[in-house]
Amino acid sequence: MKTDFQFSNLLGTVYTRGNLLFSPDGTSLLSPVGNRVTVFDLVNSKSHTLPFAHRKNISRLALHPSGNLLLTVDTDGKVILTHVLRRIVLYHFSFRSAATALSFSPCGRYFAVAIGRRIELWHTPTTPDAGDDGALEFAPFIRHHVHTQHFDDVRSIEWSSDSRFFLSASKDLTARVWSVDAIEGFVPTTLAGHKQGVIGAWFSETQETIYTISKDGALFRWEWTERPSRKNELETTENWNIVERHYFQQNHVDVKCATYHAKSNLLVVGFSNGLFTIHELPDFTQIQNMSLSQSGIDKVTINKSGEWLAFGASRLGQLLVWEWQSESYILKQQGHHDSMNCIVYSPDGQRVVTAADDGKIKVWDVKSGFCIVTFTEHTSGVTACEFAKRGNVLFTASLDGSIRAWDLIRYRNFRTFTAPTRLSFSSLAIDPSGEVVCAGSIDSFDIHIWSVQTGQLLDQLAGHEGPVSSLSFAADGGSLVSGSWDRTVRIWNVFGRTQTSEPCQLQSDVLCVAFRPDSKQVAVSSLDGQVSFWAVSDAVQVGGVDARRDVSGGRRISDRRTAASAAGTKSFHTITYSADGSCVLAGGNSKYMCLYDVQSGALVKKFTVSINLSIDGTQEFLNSRNLTEAGPRGLITDSGDISDEEGHMDRTLPGATRGEASSRRQRPEVKVTSVAFSPTGRSFCAASTEGLLIYSLDTTAQFLPFDLDVSITPDSTRKTLQDRDYLKALIMAFKLDERTLIRYVYERIPRSDIALVVKETPGEYIAPLLRFIAQQADESSHLEFNLLWIEAIVSSHGRHLKDLSGQFTAELRSVQKAVVRIQNELKRLAEENSYAIDYILAQPTKKDALVRRELDLGSDDDAMDSVEFDGDSNTSGDWEGFDT
Repeated sequence: MKTDFQFSNLLGTVYTRGNLLFSPDGTSLLSPVGNRVTVFDLVNSKSHTLPFAHRKNISRLALHPSGNLLLTVDTDGKVILTHVLRRIVLYHFSFRSAATALSFSPCGRYFAVAIGRRIELWHTPTTPDAGDDGALEFAPFIRHHVHTQHFDDVRSIEWSSDSRFFLSASKDLTARVWSVDAIEGFVPTTLAGHKQGVIGAWFSETQETIYTISKDGALFRWEWTERPSRKNELETTENWNIVERHYFQQNHVDVKCATYHAKSNLLVVGFSNGLFTIHELPDFTQIQNMSLSQSGIDKVTINKSGEWLAFGASRLGQLLVWEWQSESYILKQQGHHDSMNCIVYSPDGQRVVTAADDGKIKVWDVKSGFCIVTFTEHTSGVTACEFAKRGNVLFTASLDGSIRAWDLIRYRNFRTFTAPTRLSFSSLAIDPSGEVVCAGSIDSFDIHIWSVQTGQLLDQLAGHEGPVSSLSFAADGGSLVSGSWDRTVRIWNVFGRTQTSEPCQLQSDVLCVAFRPDSKQVAVSSLDGQVSFWAVSDAVQVGGVDARRDVSGGRRISDRRTAASAAGTKSFHTITYSADGSCVLAGGNSKYMCLYDVQSGALVKKFTVSINLSIDGTQEFLNSRNLTEAGPRGLITDSGDISDEEGHMDRTLPGATRGEASSRRQRPEVKVTSVAFSPTGRSFCAASTEGLLIYSLDTTAQFLPFDLDVSITPDSTRKTLQDRDYLKALIMAFKLDERTLIRYVYERIPRSDIALVVKETPGEYIAPLLRFIAQQADESSHLEFNLLWIEAIVSSHGRHLKDLSGQFTAELRSVQKAVVRIQNELKRLAEENSYAIDYILAQPTKKDALVRRELDLGSDDDAMDSVEFDGDSNTSGDWEGFDT
């Protein structure tokens, strides 16, 4: 089994805090997600997470006008300069303090950053594709100016269209006008008059008007006018003066964010009650007024064309893109605003289902990264979810005392299972045939069994002396394994005449159990940090791993012991087998996930879930400088205004370790609540505090040649292809392992020769050929061509694949996934065009039209006789090849 899994995407969380950015072309949206940045492609409906990660949560983003350079600043002032298109990190830098505003100039030569009340102007680092001379700078960050005239934190920085001036809005109730370079006669101007902190300030398109808006909802319009001098009434002075005042009539509501589009004169304002308004300036005409969220809107931005508005609400983790002209959503995504409890892959591997303490069930598309549907029927936290092996049926268990079955084709709840008494279900298992559902509870020691067809309770399995923590069905449906807090694991024969169980005694409470895919072995994780393996046939332990040192690591900010001495307090709460059953992946209340080899018990690889220091348990050593007389500095809240009660209000219960992961207020602790391998074995996902982490095998270019000699080159491969030696050319391309060359040879093999080429292909090339075809089926548009290759492989090497099914599990599942996707797309396409096809078939043919025309000219029989249909007539060419 390959183990070089790399982080590929982050799902489950779409926005946490910070500002939002549109790409220069307006088709993509950049959103800060904790200490990472996610890019949403609004046209192609895809998303991806940039590979870099900060050590703290990101507070500000800025994108170069060319769209290639991205500046990200975390809450400690650490800066990462990234090339967005290539997805590589170019430079690390530090402002040594948190940045409150960040913006590039329209020309791209400068960027301004606000650090508290200080404004610093910097030269933009140049790159080979952005610099004038195409040369890299030795010192990428060069400071140009520093301005310190503000008396409180600066909230926003906006540039003029010619990049000569910029505006700063501050909490000191003023806005100021600055020039980039020294201009004769120009004096920095202060715009004062607001009664509360200024949220934003903008130039109009002509730069003759300035708009400022404050927290209390006051909008001022400033113009460059002449006024009589105070010293001499005969003299006049020119200055920026208030010419008009407008107010948003919103009672007990504050303005939280605002943006202005100069070309269309649109002002968009977001309020603390989730309402947003669109006004046209300078007349202050209201165009739209709509409520988007149940909590306040933290950030709003508008794309370059002024058509799309992006809103971010951090409390509920919402991200919305609104097209205001058509009043429709372009993007509407929301992550879980509470801790995720469980995840599961769909049988085809194309979707991931997440369930959380907020009572919601979300279905995520792995390829696009978007949430497809959200189910909200549960009234309490959802603790377990499982797919039926056949069909699109999902089962979920909840603390509200119900087990629900969901149809993922019609997206509805079609069956609900309940116990005779009110119980809070915590574990779930589904029979592979989909006929029986089993659930365990923390309130009862029995295992409840229902019939899926009738919804009736069939039986209750008694035997455990403690709450049932985990359940798992064997893949062959012959056995059910259950783990309990009574320190035992029991293997049940549910469908036997005598429902007996084989108890397996452990030394500590059982947290999780999992069946191996071949149904011959069970993996058990216990509270003492041990992972043990048991044979199902005779209920005997066949192996084990002491994982206490592997799972230990990381300290909470309030810990008094070092991470090394805290070993034994952590354990694996979730465990799963890989697709081929050779490895197990385990995660728990630790920042590490561990991959173990089942046969030897050796640690194969350790994955670090997060390096975000804004979350507890991610650092090994604590800094004594962060300890104060009032306790750890990280537990002292310094966010929000002094007058803002909502900014300082702590709604968490004493001792609560779970909370709203999207708000990141109460320093949640890093942990992994669930892990799952994809059916193909090429990726796995983990539900963590940060969100849903997707790890996949490294897809970057790798050079892994075999059986290679000096005669095999790209040129010789193309020459062999031109000589029509297709099999030899294909093998040479696979030996070089260059994807572009393989695709070149693959697409130029004639359809008539596919079966012969596949039949003569050596066995060692079948696996890479299957992987390549599966990738081609997802990327290329040659559907029939790819299906012909798959058919030829199955026909020629079917027996070989069946005899060695364990070695080809991942490849076969990848091909199956591709075939299912093609089938679903063709089915959807046929259904969408069924009416168009019926309409086309119902249209009259050319022959019918001619007959109808002749009938219209004369209704007598002579008119019909004048129409000739034989081949000797002058109209015979019109009917050639036409099916009458």
